[in-house]
Amino acid sequence: MRHQSIYRSAVLAAGIALACVAQAARAQSCEATLATDDTIRFHPAHIDVPASCTDFTVNLTHTGRLPKAAMAHNWVLIRKADLVQVARDGALAGADSDYVMPGDKRVIAHTGMTGRGESASVTFPVKALTAGVEYLFFCSFTGHSPVMQGTLKLTP
Repeated sequence: MRHQSIYRSAVLAAGIALACVAQAARAQSCEATLATDDTIRFHPAHIDVPASCTDFTVNLTHTGRLPKAAMAHNWVLIRKADLVQVARDGALAGADSDYVMPGDKRVIAHTGMTGRGESASVTFPVKALTAGVEYLFFCSFTGHSPVMQGTLKLTP
């Protein structure tokens, strides 16, 4: 009877330890994968970036069916307060610049445009982020920025 109790305690402790290790591994991931499609949404719509990462990579995959000319998507990271002007300037920059104004210092990172079946990635230094600042990512393709948004947070 006593051996069963010790065994159960050991199994429980091992399970808790494994869960903690798995959680720590997930929490320390320096990469996120996002999917987009023809619904003009990011999945997921929130990213936590661990401050312990040196660099962070975002992988974007477009799973939609519409042609790129009609439903392209990209991923643009900015401070939330800069959305309206960055989106406006991106529209002026046009398709040849992936709807991102070249050299725009307000843009922390961005991918190129993706169409159905395509993927793109971008890696940026985590030191470009500041704790407590509200960050937003959005798609700068014409007409998408008002609805195709997500949030990003630097976490301890």
